[in-house]
Amino acid sequence: MDKNNFLGGKHLLLASASPRRRELLSQLNVEVVQAPLKKVDENYPASLDVEEVAAFISRKKAHAYLGELGPDDILVTADTVVINRGEVMGKPADAREAEQMLRRLSGHTHKVITGVTVATDRTQTTFSEMTEVEFAELTDEEIAFYVENYRPLDKAGAYGIQEWIGYIGVTGIRGDYYNVMGLPLHALYRTLKKLVRR
Repeated sequence: MDKNNFLGGKHLLLASASPRRRELLSQLNVEVVQAPLKKVDENYPASLDVEEVAAFISRKKAHAYLGELGPDDILVTADTVVINRGEVMGKPADAREAEQMLRRLSGHTHKVITGVTVATDRTQTTFSEMTEVEFAELTDEEIAFYVENYRPLDKAGAYGIQEWIGYIGVTGIRGDYYNVMGLPLHALYRTLKKLVRR
């Protein structure tokens, strides 16, 4: 399959600083163009249901580009949150907060929700994907080793499932693995195919 074949020649723009999202999106055999990054206020109303937070923020990210998209552009924005016992976990501010987050995840099953918005100059579609991840009990030494040797500060919940902590800590997963990495590829592929068929 030639690159962009299933997109009918449309240009796929990714508005994300995440190298993981760009790598994942390129695995759909499409050429991905990095959209110029814009600073977006990622706050959300306190009354918002925790399972709606990621979708809400992904829409806010997309809104920053509306009016700038050409007729052949397809914009993808995304936001991932970890929900542990009703608490929304974003990215940790520092190593101390990363360790605290991992201690709260230790021995529990949490939800990873990614909200994705796909926008063109005429339409906008938002969806969410949820995956449950079960963690073993982690020792303080294991947590400290991960925080010291990896990069948890740019990850929701302070961990990357594709890294050491995922290898030794994740005992079960229900749902899309790639969603935990930051982009639900199956759902996004289906959404893009439906969009270009309109």
